Amino acid sequence: MKFAITSKGDSKSNALMHKIRAYLLDFKLTYDEQKPDIVISVGGDGTLLYAFHRYSGRLDKTAFVGVHTGHLGFYADWVPEEIEKLVIAIARTPYQIIEYPLLETIIRYQGGGKETRYLALNESTVKSVDGTLVMDVEIRGEHFERFRGDGLCVSTPSGSTAYNKALGGAILHPSIRALQLAEMASINNRVFRTVGSPLILPAHHTCTLKPVNRRDFLVTIDHLTLLHKDVKSIQYRVANEKIRFARFRPFPFWKRVHDSFVSN
Repeated sequence: MKFAITSKGDSKSNALMHKIRAYLLDFKLTYDEQKPDIVISVGGDGTLLYAFHRYSGRLDKTAFVGVHTGHLGFYADWVPEEIEKLVIAIARTPYQIIEYPLLETIIRYQGGGKETRYLALNESTVKSVDGTLVMDVEIRGEHFERFRGDGLCVSTPSGSTAYNKALGGAILHPSIRALQLAEMASINNRVFRTVGSPLILPAHHTCTLKPVNRRDFLVTIDHLTLLHKDVKSIQYRVANEKIRFARFRPFPFWKRVHDSFVSN
């Protein structure tokens, strides 16, 4: 088996990274940063997001496993004290593959013929470069509303516990093939009106945002913030690709939600 390791970069994470690598090499596994079968993320959820984007071109061949060195993460289910147990599991135990849906973002530009495609593990957001964001929202090709406000957030089920939750969105189990559209400070008065609630769309539905006046937008894809000019439309749907996690033991999602947001 070929493996690679990504680290948060702090001293604790780097030390664990070197220890895991040494142990796995002792078990005769091969270190390969280009074509790994399994990627071990040491740090937090942000570290795993980085690893996901680094290896997004081989999602059907690479599985991920997370070790958290800080606060409890939603993608990292191992702690530093369990490193030896994890190494033995990777080296000797057939692991279960758990797949979670991803978000596909396609940005099309004025003039036609050109588009940019991204995959997100957590979410994508859209904001105006300055001033209020005004977007026509289409669902399945039909006009749904004209949004006015600070911005819009489209999240995956596994990303529903991140920015989406802070916006008042629902927490979705990550096995559900869906996307969620949440508003950021929408303008609602006697003149302007939006639905005012998060929308959960199934995998066979698309959500398309079309600019009303401005054409330049700040679009985030997980931790990346990108300026896009002369935008014609931004289309969201559940991607055909999925992220694959290597599971060596149960990792109950609702227990993670409880431990992160309810437990003292």
